[in-house]
Amino acid sequence: MFNLPNEEILPTMREHGFWTWSAQGKVNPIPVERAEGVYFWDVDGKRYLDFNSMTMCVNAGHGEQRIINAMKEQLDTLPYAAPAMANKMRSLAGKVLNEITPDNLTHFLFTLGGADANENAIKLARAYTGRHKILTRYRSYHGATAGAMALTGDPRRVEWEPNLMSGVVHFLDPYRYRSTFHRTNPNISEADFTRDYLNHLEEIIQYEGAETIAAILMESVTGTNGIIIPPEGYMQGVRKICDKYGIMMIADEVMSGFGRTGAWFAVDNWGVKPDLMTMAKGLTSAYAPLGAVGMTEEIYRHFDEKVYRGGLTYTAHPVSLAAMVANIRVLQEDKLVERSASLGSSLSRHLSEMKENHPSVGDVRSIGLFGVLELVKNRETKEPMAPWNSSSPAMKAFKDYCFEHGLYLSVHWHTALIIPPLNITEEQLAEGFAVLDEALKLTDGFVK
Repeated sequence: MFNLPNEEILPTMREHGFWTWSAQGKVNPIPVERAEGVYFWDVDGKRYLDFNSMTMCVNAGHGEQRIINAMKEQLDTLPYAAPAMANKMRSLAGKVLNEITPDNLTHFLFTLGGADANENAIKLARAYTGRHKILTRYRSYHGATAGAMALTGDPRRVEWEPNLMSGVVHFLDPYRYRSTFHRTNPNISEADFTRDYLNHLEEIIQYEGAETIAAILMESVTGTNGIIIPPEGYMQGVRKICDKYGIMMIADEVMSGFGRTGAWFAVDNWGVKPDLMTMAKGLTSAYAPLGAVGMTEEIYRHFDEKVYRGGLTYTAHPVSLAAMVANIRVLQEDKLVERSASLGSSLSRHLSEMKENHPSVGDVRSIGLFGVLELVKNRETKEPMAPWNSSSPAMKAFKDYCFEHGLYLSVHWHTALIIPPLNITEEQLAEGFAVLDEALKLTDGFVK
């Protein structure tokens, strides 16, 4: 039924397919055949250690039979139900999510992925508050649909302007290594650093008019734009600002959720409870497409008599929900959230060793199994190894070496992201860093 010789995979894809985030004439994809644990293999049998959880999403690891079996069972029972219907899996899914999310989140709207989860969170916030503006950060990514792209702060947004959702205002991230406010006083205390960025946010609110702002939406830990971990007190400070002005706090946990940071959700690290929380990726460990928006009882009750005008044909798809429930049970049974927390110190140690041994490493950051190497041409000036929104021969050589030596990871501009499946072992982590150690010798050659 699905007979296609391996050698015809790429030619057939080039003849009929279309790659996203790519110039079609320049793509050179890996033709993947199978995956298991923390590895995947191409059609020629070459093995890759997956240091990116494919697309930062396979938290439970590849080939997890408990999730696959749950999906098969659901297909045999009820492969689809209309959004207006109730069914056993939909009821169970909400109950299971309620067990692990912050306890103020009581109801869940299911979507297809992270982008539409963020868009629905915005709709809910606007409907609940009667306000229009949304504040998000510049070094953020929230999805590729028109609304989610408007929410995004990084350059992926610019090409599609002005035909995007209106009412979005961006503000600066608390990015210690490249702080706009502290270039001349980099040794400022953590408390003062946090206070300056909270003051910046509150000043933006005053300029925009608090009475016009529905929500502040943030990645709890900035993902592809550098694994920027909020300083102590920042998340709590944002929560207080939101409460002060009646603004909804929306936590985008699409990438940072489901054990990635060593807690079920990144906000748990700071004891913060958002009004709305978006989820995807690790929600099913990518065994099926699914997103979710968690909301408070107050927001849910706002729609007791008021119609919520939004929805999707595949809302709460039962097979995706079966994957979600099974995935959460795997994370619990195998204690993968706890593993992420315990291995976090090992990841931090490996990153620190890379910084100590390689002059091209300007900074490293990590929380749980969520890490980054930031590469520079000069540690004093912090000149990045690749320009803003671009690549460079040095970064290409680095990435090519990793791929050639069986290490799959995401290289974004001048950074290398370290985001492995949560079932990785100490030995496998060391295996990946042995390749990185050699690859960084190439970027060291570009240091001024």
